[in-house]
Amino acid sequence: MNNKMNFPFDVEKELSQAKTMEDLMGQDGILKKLLKVMTERILQEEMEAHLGYEKSSQEQKNTANRRNGINKKKVRTQFGDMELETPRDREGNFTPQLVPKRSRDLSRIDTQIISMYGKGMTTRDIQSHLFEIYGTDVSPAYISIATEKIMQLAAEWQNRVLDDVYPIVFFDAIHYKVRHEGKVVVKASYTCLGINADGHKEVLGLWVGESEGASYWLRVLNELRNRGVKDIFIVCIDGLKGFPEAIASVFPNAQIQLCIIHMIRNSVKYIGTKQRKEFCADLKSIYKAPAEESAKEALKEVEIKWKSYPLAIKPWRTHWEHISTFFQYPTEIRKIIYTTNAVEAVHRQLRKVTKNRASFPHDESLIKILFLAIRDVSKKWTKSIPNWALTISQLSIIFEGRLNLN
Repeated sequence: MNNKMNFPFDVEKELSQAKTMEDLMGQDGILKKLLKVMTERILQEEMEAHLGYEKSSQEQKNTANRRNGINKKKVRTQFGDMELETPRDREGNFTPQLVPKRSRDLSRIDTQIISMYGKGMTTRDIQSHLFEIYGTDVSPAYISIATEKIMQLAAEWQNRVLDDVYPIVFFDAIHYKVRHEGKVVVKASYTCLGINADGHKEVLGLWVGESEGASYWLRVLNELRNRGVKDIFIVCIDGLKGFPEAIASVFPNAQIQLCIIHMIRNSVKYIGTKQRKEFCADLKSIYKAPAEESAKEALKEVEIKWKSYPLAIKPWRTHWEHISTFFQYPTEIRKIIYTTNAVEAVHRQLRKVTKNRASFPHDESLIKILFLAIRDVSKKWTKSIPNWALTISQLSIIFEGRLNLN
């Protein structure tokens, strides 16, 4: 049997003439037409499997059960109602799997494609997967258009109104190779993870732009403010130059905490391999100190002991203002803010679904897959941060008048 999908209209011509999202995904859009053709083809193949022979085959003469025309049924799709022609057999025992009898909802096909895309499968992977399951050669154009609805969902999510106050927010970036103007360049995906007043984690937004820089973070911060964020208590970041100034310009009352883990990593690279274990143990005496004064004393001792490695110690002196922020807080809050591991955990999930992609053809392709991955991981955040009731009570006292818990 020829598994090449033949369409009753010129797909490439209609794609070239499409000017709006309505042309692609509307009631009379291209995607709906493609969905109808693909679905009816799969139903015909299910009938062939049921009867045991292909349409117009000589084998039908040797069987009692044969095709017996079609039934028309109206089904719901993501693109509005659609009339579908389903084959029937003489004995009336054909039971379609794709569109079961009495089923009127076909939206799950698109959902399956989007789900596969969200798991990191490429267009070719999805095409191959559908061929193996249904024996149907679904065109890459259909899959690409099917995933276009992701951009609509991502845009709605990216522009949603946010809470007035986020007690704690984490910022970090992850880098990907993206094709741009005929060349593959490295772009940064900026992630903002907030902890809201109820103690639940929430990715506030996703931005893809130039390589990581303070100027781009300023744009991100302004967008958060424009979407309704009026106040942030504590911002946790890595050591990017100019970032604290950008934060202060948009949220002047926010306290800034540099990630201690990033500080350690940056220092260790200046220490010989054999001495790193001892050096890290000494650094621990700084950030594990019970109070800022004892931490300063520990820093002096480390500085004297490791004076032969000034580049490893200098950043701790230079950035002490933002390194030492967490000493103001009790243990419960320190555990949350001393590192950006919370947002890095999100990035680990993103890497799982992007690891098979050497590069992305354009920004939209990257945004689609990252948005779906974030949506999936967010579904698992059903519980609040441990000990949040105590944490938020302490924060409401420390930041008196800035948090309304009613």
